[in-house]
Amino acid sequence: MAPELILVNPWITDFAAYDLWSKPLGLLTVAGLLRRRGYTVHLVDCLDVRHPGMRADGRSVPPVRRAYGTGKFWRTEIRRPAPLDRFPRPYSRYGITPELFAEALSAVPHPSAVLVTSLMTYWYPGVQEAVSVIRRVHPRVPVVLGGIYARLCRGHALRCSGADRVAAGMEGRDPEALPGLLEQVGAPPPAAAPKGLPPYPAFDLLRDPDCVCVAATTGCPCRCSYCAGPFLQPVFERRAPDDVVEEILHWRATLGIRDVAFYDDALLANGPGPVRPLLEGLASRARGLRFHLPNALHLRGIADETARLLRDAGFRTVRLGLETTDFGFRRGLDRKVREGEFERAVNRLRDAGYGRREIGVYVMMGLPGQSVDSVRRTLEAVDGAGAVPHLAEYSPIPHTDLWPAAVEASGWDLSEPLFQNNTLLPCWDEGGRAGASELRALAREIRRPRPGDADGG
Repeated sequence: MAPELILVNPWITDFAAYDLWSKPLGLLTVAGLLRRRGYTVHLVDCLDVRHPGMRADGRSVPPVRRAYGTGKFWRTEIRRPAPLDRFPRPYSRYGITPELFAEALSAVPHPSAVLVTSLMTYWYPGVQEAVSVIRRVHPRVPVVLGGIYARLCRGHALRCSGADRVAAGMEGRDPEALPGLLEQVGAPPPAAAPKGLPPYPAFDLLRDPDCVCVAATTGCPCRCSYCAGPFLQPVFERRAPDDVVEEILHWRATLGIRDVAFYDDALLANGPGPVRPLLEGLASRARGLRFHLPNALHLRGIADETARLLRDAGFRTVRLGLETTDFGFRRGLDRKVREGEFERAVNRLRDAGYGRREIGVYVMMGLPGQSVDSVRRTLEAVDGAGAVPHLAEYSPIPHTDLWPAAVEASGWDLSEPLFQNNTLLPCWDEGGRAGASELRALAREIRRPRPGDADGG
């Protein structure tokens, strides 16, 4: 009999959370690989917005879901962790109840191991609670923690998560190394592996998914000082375009999905040429599907033909990675954008048929040394170019080039991951945090519909 594994996507614990095509792609990739190795895999998704037990429970307000597979999570207000007591804001657990989680764990009576993933460093209280419930239901089963928090804050995870093993080495970077770790904890792979399973993440384990996410690339050739990408995925690689198209067609045929989010950090890296075959393949073979780019595009890669192909292929949600138009300030941040490139990219998208409100632009706020006025000028530049801004509050991330400056700028001890929460704007002083409310209001005002606004106009 094949060893049984439980894979857990834990709760989010935060002041706010929104489902912007939030699928545990890494965990599902691991699930697919382990099934192909012969393990029996069970997924418990604490963020399951369609869990029938939540509606039957009646204690929480059903989450509002929106077009294209986005929306709110189930939410339960909980007590703030002690380090956050100074911040008088509601703090919540997002996802299903602990009782339903324990029930799902109990449905697998004899697992060989439980694998838990993690994402934001400051969401670790959700990981702690998940591990605690796992311990109660399966007290003698080894628990392995992986994911972004485990890798960025390995020492903290070892001390505080409660897991038996923290997969922060090669097994944390390469799923192919995971069976070796499982063998060490007493869950060796079966001698015979099944045949015919598709080489894709196990999206079929999700309950009625309304979208899937794919990655046409891994890593990023940019070395932005605020991004942990080079640490988490040091090698930039691009998948064969036909493989990406085939995966998308597989999910349309088997799950009936219409929405696909690209999780790439660098889809247009190295110019428009490498991505052209993928966009042409989607335009010719994946008609009727809607594509989304929540992680933003490199401005330099948007040529006239690229913009047209994005439109023809069905990309509905377009986000651009601008960050700031303060080029004197940004010299210490990245080298992604030169003056004039942002305006040219927006013009090309508008010429291809995208309307003003279809072109979203990420503007960073809260960086060490950044002023409120600098962010305001960037918001006004986005408006003037004919696009709409989306503020991206800076989160100090260990293992980034900007981390030492963040530690110096912050009035809090950033070795406590809870203080890395971008909602707190931990690298701005009280004056900056007060000005952030004005900046958020300005961004909302720019995003409002205006006379003459029309999709594709």
